[in-house]
Amino acid sequence: MRFPVDFEGLAKGAKSASGGGYPTQISAADLMKDFKYAALDAEAGLIEETGGTRKLTIPAPGGSNKVLGCDGSAMAWKDDIPAAPTTGTHVLGVKDGTLQWIATEEC
Repeated sequence: MRFPVDFEGLAKGAKSASGGGYPTQISAADLMKDFKYAALDAEAGLIEETGGTRKLTIPAPGGSNKVLGCDGSAMAWKDDIPAAPTTGTHVLGVKDGTLQWIATEEC
């Protein structure tokens, strides 16, 4: 992610203190540009706040069992998760480009 104000670049290009210059000067306006750029823009109902942290929850469309995945460089809802087998031990994985339950041995 590239922020509007590169503070590392400003610090590297600043005059040295021994030369009479200020090493780095950070303005509140520049900080606010970066905070605004990095802020999450989402509907209030999708953000859950607990213990000083924020978590984005994206419900499946229409209460379905779809999986959110990448389609090129964009996020997209993928096919439903297949129903889990009722016997044996399986792992959920991708085989031949399809999400499926794959039989495995019990540990």
